Amino acid sequence: MSQSTREYDKRNFLAVIGDEDTVTGMLLAGIGHVSEDKSKNFMVVDAKTSPEQIEKKFDEFTNTRKDIAVLLINQHIADKIRFRIDTYTQAFPALLEIPSKDHPYDPEKDSILRRVRRLFGE
Repeated sequence: MSQSTREYDKRNFLAVIGDEDTVTGMLLAGIGHVSEDKSKNFMVVDAKTSPEQIEKKFDEFTNTRKDIAVLLINQHIADKIRFRIDTYTQAFPALLEIPSKDHPYDPEKDSILRRVRRLFGE
């Protein structure tokens, strides 16, 4: 097994940054995990949560934690740290913007979809 394959074998978890309804739904679906050092693979964002706190958790999930395979983030929350989302280019964890109950999905804002459109010259 190559070095890069072994590195990706450790990525076993989904992570979510979202509003209370989204995170609750994901936890009920079984993605919740608390590691031995008490770090969680989810973050509930409310009106009091600052963009700096969101960015710090985004950095933790994408750079620090090596056990996250997919990061789900509500699109309206991703808008608060859009500059970080648009510059994120790593393959793992995969970054997916998802809608929430109160904020529908807007394909024009999705950074992955915009990259695909540029690739195809649209």
